[in-house]
Amino acid sequence: MDDSIETRFQAAIDAGKINGAVICTTDTEGHFVYNKTLGARTLLSGEKVPQRLDDVLFLASATKLITTVAALQCVDEGLLTLTGDLSPVAPELATKQVLTGFSADDAPLLEPAARPITLEMLLSHSSGISYDFANPHIVRWRRKFDPPQETSRRPVEQAFSYPLGFQPGTSWMYGPGLDWAGRIVERVTGRTLGERMQQRIFDPLGITGAQFNPVTRKDLRARLVDLNPHDRDGLGHAVVGGSADMNKRSQGDFGGHGLFMPGADYAKVLHSLLASDGTLLKPSTVDDMFQHHLNQEASMGQQAALAGPLGPFFRVGIDMETKIGHGLGGVITLQNVDGWYGERTMTWGGGLSLAWFIDRKSDLCGICAIQPVLPDFDGGLLAALKQTFRHDIYSKYAAWKEQQQTSKNKAV
Repeated sequence: MDDSIETRFQAAIDAGKINGAVICTTDTEGHFVYNKTLGARTLLSGEKVPQRLDDVLFLASATKLITTVAALQCVDEGLLTLTGDLSPVAPELATKQVLTGFSADDAPLLEPAARPITLEMLLSHSSGISYDFANPHIVRWRRKFDPPQETSRRPVEQAFSYPLGFQPGTSWMYGPGLDWAGRIVERVTGRTLGERMQQRIFDPLGITGAQFNPVTRKDLRARLVDLNPHDRDGLGHAVVGGSADMNKRSQGDFGGHGLFMPGADYAKVLHSLLASDGTLLKPSTVDDMFQHHLNQEASMGQQAALAGPLGPFFRVGIDMETKIGHGLGGVITLQNVDGWYGERTMTWGGGLSLAWFIDRKSDLCGICAIQPVLPDFDGGLLAALKQTFRHDIYSKYAAWKEQQQTSKNKAV
């Protein structure tokens, strides 16, 4: 079997491992475009219909990139700074303490934060705010003081009220910093995050099909992939491997995971950043997104995380030999990878089934959203299919460029 997108994805569909996929890729000028749908989605009635480019997808953590843009727009407008103390806007962050462990009698050991949290820290996962699943101490703290309430919806401030996992700016761990960033955007603009994104991101790009959880618009629900017999509430269970309870417990617009939109529309955001066309951000701000934003201590923390149990997830398909850092919006490569990502390529994903990248050096960006089958979720297969997308799209791009060059030579 060859390693092409068409062959590998269709084999997974035929084997009943995935339902379908949406792939959208383009270069800056729109000369190379690969938009592909495979398979079908299942309606609530059980009827199967062909997958379409305008099907509405649960973005999960791919929401973070768009929230990053929203936050940086506030920087461009002078409403926020990257390195300033956020406590005047978010006093809750100023009161957070650092959890260093537990005493012999199970009391939490807490110390004051040594420095204020900044927007740059929130956007680069170096603030100390980490997901509980990524920090055993935070898991223990939540079990003791803040166990999840299945029927209770809570805003960002309450959902992520637990202590910091490390001193701000001294390490790295994936977390809900973008949920806090989204809340800060709301406070400085006086709008909900969804309203602000519609005004400043979606309207300028001609995007009309985006909504934060819960998706209530009838026109979007009719195209919602995650509204099916295995997900009657349209929460996005398949994207995250079987349980999207965070959407069930969220109140308000969560900038770290809550957005739904078509893959073709998400590609418009990727393309605008690839082209640095000035529609969303100042070109200098886009340039800054692709710089390494971790200091030496935080970089060491990131390297430790990459070497840990969650390392394969945090590397998003990049091999161990390639040096990576963190920009504003996702991880970045710090070197060229022969035949693949150029230096300063930014990439991340959403849940276990979505992947995106922006490679400014190679002039290519793309998104791949796979629709897994429930309840027989196959995480290993999804990881392999995302790698097929990441590599085969470069093969297709190289073949297209070779064909273009051949055509030019013949025309001379």
